[in-house]
Amino acid sequence: MHPHDLSAWTHDHIFDTGNQAAERGTRLVMWITAVMMVVEIFSGWWYNSMALLADGWHMSSHAVAIGLSAFAYAAARRYAHDPRFAFGTWKIEILGGFASAIFLLGVAALMVFGSVERIFLPQPIHYQEAIIIAAIGLIVNIVCALILGQAHEHHAHDHHHHQHHAGHDHAHDLNLKSAYIHVIADAATSVLAIIALIGGWLYGWSWLDPMMGIVGAILVGLWAKRLIIDTSKILLDREMDHPVVNEIRDVVETGPNDTHITDLHVWRVGKAAYSCALSVVTHDEQLTPAKIRQRLSIHDEIVHTTIEIQPYPGNRPLN
Repeated sequence: MHPHDLSAWTHDHIFDTGNQAAERGTRLVMWITAVMMVVEIFSGWWYNSMALLADGWHMSSHAVAIGLSAFAYAAARRYAHDPRFAFGTWKIEILGGFASAIFLLGVAALMVFGSVERIFLPQPIHYQEAIIIAAIGLIVNIVCALILGQAHEHHAHDHHHHQHHAGHDHAHDLNLKSAYIHVIADAATSVLAIIALIGGWLYGWSWLDPMMGIVGAILVGLWAKRLIIDTSKILLDREMDHPVVNEIRDVVETGPNDTHITDLHVWRVGKAAYSCALSVVTHDEQLTPAKIRQRLSIHDEIVHTTIEIQPYPGNRPLN
């Protein structure tokens, strides 16, 4: 396949087996999280434990966000061959990851609000029951993390066959990463909750529960911030600092004749695939777009090029 044959690349890569594994794993984790959410909310009501109720409703936000990630995979698959999407539907997954990260920030804010409220208005906690449920929640989160971890390994292995320069781009699935962060955030808050509940049960440190809630909220907020940065860069096509840009310049401007790029635009059209539009000026009267594409073919991640060639002033026009 030539690097400018975008239609062939789109057909083969727009929704690969790695995405299918990620979709299955995310959907399974969504249902597991939803079941655990119902268990925690019911247990909190049955044991009159505000801690469990709060954790259950907190988990409900994660269930919605992970469900959003699963929906993004399904939408990307459904419209994979829709010609209205010029570069395919893969950005639906990125958009899902971005929206999920915003959801994660909301979760962090609610955790801070609830923790501060509990500092000033402490509630009685049924420590033993809460510890048992929190421990079950932690086990569930570990299982979910393992499921998503296997999906990530499948995804990375699938893309290894399509990447010539894996050292430059590891083809991170940011939609899968967002679901994974939600699960890890749940696991972290479960660990902190268990520590706080044990401290309160054994030593009467009731203040430890809201303090751990604030610590967990800070961790969740930092993870969400990193994910927002990663996804927004792609959604805004901020790729001109990527190593592939210098690779394009090196390939085009290396040669016996004086050839320079005067205008270059590079943007991502897949997890590890790029399109570029460039204008060059040259003294080489034999230089053609086809020759430049042939030079660029050593970089498999460049799947589409639009090339304009102009002679230096004084040269006769190129045909």
